[in-house]
Amino acid sequence: MTLHAPRTALEMVSRDTPTPGAGEVLLRVRACAVCRTDLHIVDGELPLPRLPLVPGHEIVGTVEALGPGVTAPLVGERVGVPWLGGSCGHCAYCSTQAENLCDDPVFTGYTRDGGFATHVLADARYCFSLAGLMMDDASAAPLMCAGLIGWRSLKAAGDAPVLGLYGFGAAAHLIAQVAVAQGRTVFAFTRPGDEAAQAHARSLGCDWAGGSDEEPPWPLDAAILFAPVGALVPMALSRVRKGGRVVCGGIHMSDIPSFPYSLLWQERQVVSVANLTRRDGQEFLSLARQRPLQVTRTTFALTQANEALAQLRDGRLVGAAVLVP
Repeated sequence: MTLHAPRTALEMVSRDTPTPGAGEVLLRVRACAVCRTDLHIVDGELPLPRLPLVPGHEIVGTVEALGPGVTAPLVGERVGVPWLGGSCGHCAYCSTQAENLCDDPVFTGYTRDGGFATHVLADARYCFSLAGLMMDDASAAPLMCAGLIGWRSLKAAGDAPVLGLYGFGAAAHLIAQVAVAQGRTVFAFTRPGDEAAQAHARSLGCDWAGGSDEEPPWPLDAAILFAPVGALVPMALSRVRKGGRVVCGGIHMSDIPSFPYSLLWQERQVVSVANLTRRDGQEFLSLARQRPLQVTRTTFALTQANEALAQLRDGRLVGAAVLVP
């Protein structure tokens, strides 16, 4: 399913199966989750580095062929492919284990074709082994971005005993379970009046769920914003205690409105999360192997990619959307 111009529908295109180059593997796609970043790309909210483009960066696939120089993963192995699909390996960031900030990165489904397809090429170094992960393909796919970015955002939030999650979609419903298992008090903030999302949050162990315009039962130690709404930044700051932190977990957000300095004063912080590292993937997948997560997902055929994007755009999904070729 291919994007030919921003703000247009994806089109089904037939291509020859690609041949992996040096350092690459060819995967047969078993499932690819639909991320809000895919929506930002399709809707023209992110600059498009290449067209036509096959979106999709939450991929679970089976290795079908190895390019020159690849010794792992092995043919037949089930692997996951994330948003960060490659890094230069030698810039100042890569050399200090901050590959998520690489000066010359490769992004799956953005700077290279992604997983809204039957086959995809991937950098072998950026394929995560899914051996021992007791999840079917469609359930494992959202872990590759919603889970990973959620995990990196949770780490950025620090120890925060009382945690607020704004935007209870694919990422929040996964990381809420992790935070609850860690013994944190978790408050879920949804679109005002979204009773389905609030009930979903409570079913996963959140201590309270309400609209983003509601006051939580008591102040937050930290908040994570998964909703791409800039107005939530000052709103979350107003609900975070002195010395607390607001983490912006998305790649795109509408403009943040002006707000009084008093909201930031008293050492409150606003930080962002950019991409992920392979270490994040190893940590999170190790956790998911030890404590399986409940993944709420709706599956769509590959040809239904536009419908999946539309449901995500309109807020009609509970959990994640997953394309299954």
